[in-house]
Amino acid sequence: MLYFKSEYRLTVVQAGDFAALCTFLGAMARPIGGAVADRFGGIRSLYGFYAAAGAMLVAGALFKNFALNVIVFAIASGALGMANGAVFQLLPQRFGKDLGVMTGLVGAGGGVGGFFLASSLGLAKGFTGSYSAGFLIFAGLCFLSIGGLFVVKTRWRTTWGDLAQARI
Repeated sequence: MLYFKSEYRLTVVQAGDFAALCTFLGAMARPIGGAVADRFGGIRSLYGFYAAAGAMLVAGALFKNFALNVIVFAIASGALGMANGAVFQLLPQRFGKDLGVMTGLVGAGGGVGGFFLASSLGLAKGFTGSYSAGFLIFAGLCFLSIGGLFVVKTRWRTTWGDLAQARI
């Protein structure tokens, strides 16, 4: 919300509306991410969702156009929401015995991620005078997640036993 208020001189209510729009899109995109993961596989879907979110966050850091940034952040929020939904497709395959704990951790992680994005933007603005570093750091985390998935993908697939034939 502070981003929209300080960068584009919106009122608090207007800025809150745009922040709420992004939050709403992220939440509503979760089931879509789960459905995409069911159809194409969780890991493959996460690659796409994290790449889209990272690319949009980089664009948000580089461009300072209100309409473009609203669209960019709406897409990034939706992609991160879909990534959260796709993770839930992987949980029963990877953590069958600890599914309850892992579901709770993933849900908490989604909440922390949303909080971290907002607070990293504020920290970046405080330290550098610009929000760009915060967007780039969060984009870097998206790309780091892609690398992490690449590293664990083969090991996960070989340890899933009967579920190894599932779309992952």
